[in-house]
This record gives sequence, structure tokens and C-alpha cells, in this order.
Amino acid sequence: MSDSAVVVAIRPVPRAWGVDAALLGGFLAITAALLWWPPLLRLDVAVRDLSDGHRPAAAYWTAWLFNHLGQGTPLAVLALVIAIVLAVRARTVRPVLPVLAAELLTYGVLGPLKLGTERAAPHYGAVELFATPGQQSYPSGHLVNTIVWYAVLAALLASYLPARVLTAVRVVPVVATSITTVYLGYHWLTDTIAGLLLGVLLCRILARIPWHRIPLPAALDRPHRP
Repeated sequence: MSDSAVVVAIRPVPRAWGVDAALLGGFLAITAALLWWPPLLRLDVAVRDLSDGHRPAAAYWTAWLFNHLGQGTPLAVLALVIAIVLAVRARTVRPVLPVLAAELLTYGVLGPLKLGTERAAPHYGAVELFATPGQQSYPSGHLVNTIVWYAVLAALLASYLPARVLTAVRVVPVVATSITTVYLGYHWLTDTIAGLLLGVLLCRILARIPWHRIPLPAALDRPHRP
């Protein structure tokens, strides 16, 4: 096996499509409930108000720091830099492929959803979908980006970090971002849950792609052989 096959394998590789269907179904169910089940909207407002009433300065700044773990652009840049370094060392562009795919997939899916649903963030407009033109709160891009980009980073670093560290890379930022986006009032609770479902789904799509077997021109794929 070439070095390139090691650095671009997103793990674990999903086998059953039923989980993917459940994730998509859950996302669609939440979206439908936001349109036709008012108690869910009231839950969003109640969670926002509870967070607003329990946010002392120390907790705010701690949450603010942890929330920056989910910034999409810095994560994408970091992943690209690591991928380029690995590509140069292995003499193949394969490490760059999942980075480009992740950017295209997240942008291509999140962009239309956020623009199309027109939902405002807490304190910036109505809680309902399709109620505040120009607003882009649903689903949470923080969660989608966190799940996808840390999975890509873990894949790129899989040959260099222990399994437990890789698991922490994938899990800890997701948990931190999930909690802090709601606690800080950046997103409604349902924005975050929908982003979690969508992010895992997109991550599973990326993990199914056999990056080490994609045909490439010889000039772009000259890995060192053992």
C-alpha cells in the first residue's frame, strides 16, 4: 500500500445505508416539524431564554473560546495546509482530494439550505423558517463544519496520531460546539440538532469515497513505494 492510501482514508468507512437514510429522515423530520408543529418552536425559544438567563461572564468567555473550535474557514485552511505538506512528502495529490471534496460538499449543501430556509438566529428575527429574508441560521453551519472538517483532519493525521487521540479530535470539538452554539445564543437548539444530523450524513458520504483508488494522471500520483 502506498503512503497516499494511508493519509486520506476517512474512518470508519460506513457499510449500511440505513444509518444514512435515518440521518436524512431525521433532518427532514425536524424541518417539517418546524413548519407544522408549534411546540418545537416554543422549545427553541424556551432554550434560548434559559441560556440568556444563565450566562455569567466567566461562562460566556469560556464558551466563546470553545465555540471557535467550529470555525469552518480556519479548519478548511488548516486541513489544506496539512494536505499539501503530506502531498509533497508522498508525491501525490491524493491527500488534497478529501479536503477539496469536503469544501465543495459543505458549501454546496449548506449554502442552498441556509439561503432557502431564511431563518434568523436567536435575537435577530423570528424563530420560524421562511420568516426572515436574508438570514441563514438553519441548519447550523458550525456543527456541519465541525463534524466534517475534524473528520478530514483525523484522516490526514491518522498515520501520525494514536487512535484515542484521533477519536478525541473527531468527538471533543463536536460536543463543545454543539453546547456552545446554543448556550451563546448563536443558534436555536433545532439548528444545532439539524446541523449534527446533516454533518454526520455528509461525513459518511465522504468516508465512502475510496480516495486511494481514484484514477489520477501519473504526473499527479507518484507515491514513494516501500
